[in-house]
Amino acid sequence: MSYGKRIDTLCALLQNSETFADVGCDHGYCSEYVLKTGLCEKVIFSDVSRGSLAKAESLLEAYVEDGRAVGVLGDGFFGVPKDTQQVLIAGMGGSEIISILSDEKYGFLPKRFVFQPMHDQEKLRRYIVEKGGYIERDFTFQDVKYYDVIVGGRWVEGMEKPSYTDAEYEFGKDNLREMGEAFVSRTEKLLKDIDRYLARGNLQKESKADLERRKARLQGVLSGEIK
Repeated sequence: MSYGKRIDTLCALLQNSETFADVGCDHGYCSEYVLKTGLCEKVIFSDVSRGSLAKAESLLEAYVEDGRAVGVLGDGFFGVPKDTQQVLIAGMGGSEIISILSDEKYGFLPKRFVFQPMHDQEKLRRYIVEKGGYIERDFTFQDVKYYDVIVGGRWVEGMEKPSYTDAEYEFGKDNLREMGEAFVSRTEKLLKDIDRYLARGNLQKESKADLERRKARLQGVLSGEIK
């Protein structure tokens, strides 16, 4: 069973759980995966788009009929019980994920989560830790585009308190430790983009200084100086 590299990567990070929520489910492939493989007994799949939810409902029709899957049309954690054991949120911005987690009425930090933020990764990492969470996996992968995935959960008594450097918040702890191919490739691409901007020669002084600082930081990451 394969859905393509991006979805397969996310599915491989999901674990056994009694309850699972696929928030922003789109086609519902990850929900199908946990049900077909027996990783989960009960799934809630939700999306703010009626069209996306309809696609997922069609894919998961048999599971909906036998009561193992429930579709919810709504935003964020609407319709997702706060005791849901494992949550996947993929394809949204980091700030949008934070809005879902912090919503006054429906928000919560899941016991276990797999987040795939499209941007604002650093902001999301900091929020997770500040709100009593931990990060166990945090890496970049490539499926044409570059993607970041953050896996972790809610800290419980007896666990070691997490600690992160500013660089780990910015780039991801696993990326800095392992220097994986996708992370290195993306960092090199960012450096080339910066060089192209600098070569234009018509930048304001402040913009040029910001780009030069960013270039030095990315070079420090690749050299291992920044950890």
